Amino acid sequence: MITDITALDTAKRYTYADYLQWAFEEQLELIKGKIFKMSPAPGLKHQRISIELARQIANYLHKKSCKVYHAPF
Repeated sequence: MITDITALDTAKRYTYADYLQWAFEEQLELIKGKIFKMSPAPGLKHQRISIELARQIANYLHKKSCKVYHAPF
């Protein structure tokens, strides 16, 4: 079991079987054999601001030809 990300060679390609042997605190993604650190999820303040902006824009555009879609889409 590998628990330290520095033990991995970031230039190497890994398999899902390799991925299952890792136990890192950081969240990682394995995409086409390459390792990527995942971005953290948005915090509550970010979520509140984002939804408030989307609500105000949607209210402004109500009954107009434009639509608002809130990410992630």
